[in-house]
Amino acid sequence: MANEHQGALGAVYDARSPDEVAALYDGWAETYDAEMSVAGYRHPTICLALLARHLPCGSSPILDAGAGTGLIGEWLAIMGYPHVEGLDISEGMLARAAAKNTYAALHRLALGGPLPFPDGHFAGIVSAGVFTTGHVGPEGLDELIRICRPGGPIVLTVKNTLWLGGFKERVIEFENIGLIAPAEETAPYVSMPGEAGTTPSRALVLRRC
Repeated sequence: MANEHQGALGAVYDARSPDEVAALYDGWAETYDAEMSVAGYRHPTICLALLARHLPCGSSPILDAGAGTGLIGEWLAIMGYPHVEGLDISEGMLARAAAKNTYAALHRLALGGPLPFPDGHFAGIVSAGVFTTGHVGPEGLDELIRICRPGGPIVLTVKNTLWLGGFKERVIEFENIGLIAPAEETAPYVSMPGEAGTTPSRALVLRRC
């Protein structure tokens, strides 16, 4: 499928390796918040609402997987979640997140491989805008399930092309072996209404069993 996006986001979606993705985000970090705000970027707000609905205020620790510049971490602190950690592939984005002084810890890590956290470590996990074109595929879900506490929610967004390209089947596999249970799923929506004609995404809440 041809890339639907222009500018910095289009370049990231066209990236061919994790190192290229990281470098592009490094270069975008200074203007990311302003540009995504103008585009009407919805993923962080929707994920924040879902997490608050499924995870009691004060629960900790929480992982923001794909924290970027720290949009969600900033809001979680305001809403009364005392300990939020973030991970991201981009040093530049993590620097912007660190400047907001809302994360207990930040980690330069990539989803899709092993993560250095114990089993069942996090009370809840949120991952907004990560499972999408040119970023992370279904393989990124495995470790998020492992490190989530039993009973905890995993809130994530998935672009429809990825959902139909193996992600849905991976979720069903985990359901069938009793690792997760579906808790909520939104209707498909366009993540950036400022860009016409883009493929919808959906947000999911998966409860760790």
